[in-house]
Amino acid sequence: MRIDASKAVGAYAAVMTLAAVWLGLTAVSAPATKFDTIDVQRINVREPDGTLRMTISGKARIPGLILGGVEHPHPNRQEAGMIFFNDQGDENGGLVFDGGMKNGVPTNGGSLTFDRYHQDQTLQMVSTEDGKARRVGVIVTDRPDRLMDVAAGRRLRDMAPGPERDRLLTEAGFESARRIWLGRDAKGEASLVLSDAEGRPRLTLGVGADGTPGVRLLDPAGNVTREIK
Repeated sequence: MRIDASKAVGAYAAVMTLAAVWLGLTAVSAPATKFDTIDVQRINVREPDGTLRMTISGKARIPGLILGGVEHPHPNRQEAGMIFFNDQGDENGGLVFDGGMKNGVPTNGGSLTFDRYHQDQTLQMVSTEDGKARRVGVIVTDRPDRLMDVAAGRRLRDMAPGPERDRLLTEAGFESARRIWLGRDAKGEASLVLSDAEGRPRLTLGVGADGTPGVRLLDPAGNVTREIK
């Protein structure tokens, strides 16, 4: 039997097209894999192109600070939790927690933060406990418009405190100013503290641990200019 080459090519193309459509449909309709229990030390959530978007891990495997595709040692991250990353794979917040009996004292800590682009946290929900010292609240912090120079900051970390270190840290983009605190502090006072762009408290509203309410207005040096009790 003689085979018509053009018809054979057409039939082959039709079969391959149908196969591709069938594979696509079955891939879309295939049910997600289900697990009753996953026992791991770390989970990386990535986009289809491989961009890291979130990690979930214990403290032993929690990542350092990732910016510009480079992972830097984190200066103080010792907790377990989730770290969030932006569309470029740079860290932009996280949820971390720790706690337990330490030196016979009950401790506990949890923090949910969101960062500026290539900067540190600007919004934080925090709860800490160290024996009788307990602090719970929301913090709003100003960060500079400059990008944070992590390598420079790490080099300056061991410098002796002083004006020169402060100047270099500012140049590296590490300055900050707490603008708002709303919560309960370690002394047991519930308060709202509003600060200026330099981080200096200018207005406080609070109720002390003894139940005494008060409102204070302060000058830039921290002196009370008006008080309502």
